[in-house]
Amino acid sequence: MSAQTAAEKEMAELLISALNLDGVKAPDIQPAQPLFGAQGEGLGLDSIDALEIALAVSERYGVQLRADDANNKKVFFSLRSLTEFVTQQRAAA
Repeated sequence: MSAQTAAEKEMAELLISALNLDGVKAPDIQPAQPLFGAQGEGLGLDSIDALEIALAVSERYGVQLRADDANNKKVFFSLRSLTEFVTQQRAAA
């Protein structure tokens, strides 16, 4: 179990808000834990959740996550990978 960075905590809070994850607090989302998968695995999010996340990230950070991007599986794998991607995109802009 590793602690969240400040950016990961902010992203976790965005996910909780965008997805209405009742009963989940930012510290509950482990940085390396898979976001998607079968029930009981990671957060168990699905493709509709990915669209909600992409919209929330676009609105908050101005970073576009495209549905046809070949890297999406890697980008959306975990809180850490999503946070790193958004941070890199914002730095490059």
